[in-house]
Amino acid sequence: MRKVRWGVLSTSRFALEKIIPAMRDCQWAEIVAIASRDDAKAREVAARLGIPRAYGSYESLLADPEIEVIYNPLPNHLHVPLSIEALAAGKHVLCEKPVGLDAADAARLLEAARRYPDRKVMEAFMYRLHPQWQRALAIVQEGRLGELRTIHSFFSYYNDDPRNVRNQEGIGGGGLLDIGCYCVSLSRFLFGAEPRRVLGLVENDPRFGVDRLASAILDFGDRTSTFTCATQLTPFQRVIVYGTIGRLEIEVPFNAVPERPARMLLVSGGKEEEILLPVCNQYTIQGDLFSLAVLEDRPVPTPLEDGIANLRVIDALFESARRDGWITLPASV
Repeated sequence: MRKVRWGVLSTSRFALEKIIPAMRDCQWAEIVAIASRDDAKAREVAARLGIPRAYGSYESLLADPEIEVIYNPLPNHLHVPLSIEALAAGKHVLCEKPVGLDAADAARLLEAARRYPDRKVMEAFMYRLHPQWQRALAIVQEGRLGELRTIHSFFSYYNDDPRNVRNQEGIGGGGLLDIGCYCVSLSRFLFGAEPRRVLGLVENDPRFGVDRLASAILDFGDRTSTFTCATQLTPFQRVIVYGTIGRLEIEVPFNAVPERPARMLLVSGGKEEEILLPVCNQYTIQGDLFSLAVLEDRPVPTPLEDGIANLRVIDALFESARRDGWITLPASV
């Protein structure tokens, strides 16, 4: 099969340092265009990274009939509107997480996607596609932990730059949307269910107005998930999954290092087993799987509805913090 032609909206650091280098190794995808609101910046980046086409506006890239897929790594408040524009321009869309500012915002993208059933749309939650998470899910489903009862996760970094979009109120800044979303997502992924109610504690930065420290309890009935995420703590990440006869520790659960094997520790039946996963890049895997969905006209690995469900939990956590109490989620939507 041929390679799918991709265009990137923005010259963000994340796109330049993570996505574009990883997608050079894709079997089914190639990045052929990049856009910036600054034409000179777009041309400089394209020349430096060997991208054939550069555009000085997002609209110009969307108008290119040769581009099949748009990757949208813009700030959070632009995820929905620019993705909708891309769909209207006839493009498939891979949109960075979170797919919207809240569940209602993301629902607008789902509504638009349903108007274009021939176009693929997916939230770029790349971690689920990494082999370590596929193995973790298999370990749980095979009963090697016994009955899965609780999950604890932690994700932090330090960033107090007022110019950084993660520290800007009103455009989707803050830790819960940026990294707490992983902790919510993995819990729903491993439990295969939605929480009944949630309790959130959130501390905001007095300068920026965005959340910088958040802890949460997700109640899945007879199972729980707890997590802490922070944007002004020493960088660290870890997930520990507990069952009645064993536990699974995932060493680098979210930003798996592509240059070395991912490592998990399985403790079950009184024995410890180190599990090493083959060296791979989860962004390369993501690009190929999305491209295959386009080429073969099959469902994307993670449906857009999953991203909305994740945001529904985050919305409830913010409401819990405001009300200082538990928030019950709808049984079904």
